[in-house]
Amino acid sequence: MARGGRGRRLGFALGLLLALVLAPRVLRAKPTVRKERVVRPDSELGERPPEDNQSFKYDHEAFLGKEDSKTFDQLTPDESKQRLGKIVDRIDNDGDGFVTTEELKTWIKRVQKRYIFDNVAKVWKDYDRDKDDKISWEEYKQATYGYYLGNPAEFHDSSDHHTFKKMLPRDERRFKAADLNGDLTATREEFTAFLHPEEFEHMKEIVVLETLEDIDKNGDGFVDQDEYIADMFSHEENGPEPDWVLSEREQFNEFRDLNKDGKLDKDEIRHWILPQDYDHAQAEARHLVYESDKNKDEKLTKEEILENWNMFVGSQATNYGEDLTKNHDEL
Repeated sequence: MARGGRGRRLGFALGLLLALVLAPRVLRAKPTVRKERVVRPDSELGERPPEDNQSFKYDHEAFLGKEDSKTFDQLTPDESKQRLGKIVDRIDNDGDGFVTTEELKTWIKRVQKRYIFDNVAKVWKDYDRDKDDKISWEEYKQATYGYYLGNPAEFHDSSDHHTFKKMLPRDERRFKAADLNGDLTATREEFTAFLHPEEFEHMKEIVVLETLEDIDKNGDGFVDQDEYIADMFSHEENGPEPDWVLSEREQFNEFRDLNKDGKLDKDEIRHWILPQDYDHAQAEARHLVYESDKNKDEKLTKEEILENWNMFVGSQATNYGEDLTKNHDEL
């Protein structure tokens, strides 16, 4: 029994809804990614369980998502520490030899923005087929669904048929929400909102609606407790629920279901996945300081960071280790 939703503690992570296998002669594009849920950590820092390499990953998904690449593994510990030390110098904006929570928060937000920019830039050329520096809905639709639309018989009896049939109108709805001027053509800013709707205020209703559609299996317009649990846990027949699932049921009753009617409406889903009073960068920065601050002066020296380097190379502060393999000038 695997805990599929463990990463929901902090991250609004990027996870693929599906892996599409298209013919080699067409672009292997994917429908928009499905986002994992964002939840507020309900324990104080002092109540966190002991950290290990796996739990670091879940603690650091607030901004960058579940990246498979852990390029810091390519480096020896000494190489990692050397490169991490250079990053620490960049984080220490005032050059006083200490890294504060505020400096860490600023760095983490910068890394998040760079990730989003790089992600959009990486896929832009795949969709901008006429090279006019815009992406029309038709360009996106043909790149992503063109083979399916042109060869529906090949998908008629496959599970992909249902997936495509569901995702095409959903992508169109999201594209139109991101397309502020309504011309069915996305600028880079609009396409960024399409791919990363959680980063844009005018897209948050779409995030809530898509979350509801993903979890609401009986189609009643609400998320009951069993649907909430099923989104993160696959129950084995007649098998007992692990303790963490029982804890999640308590979380549902005590913190998610605000009006205590046994189900979540859109407002409660919004409160769950997009909490207005929770700053993910601030929480991540506070966590890094808390775990590394040996003398409890609420700021970090380079030595304290390097002593706890395993946490940092696996955290958003170094883009899950990717910054450690880049040249210093790239940062």
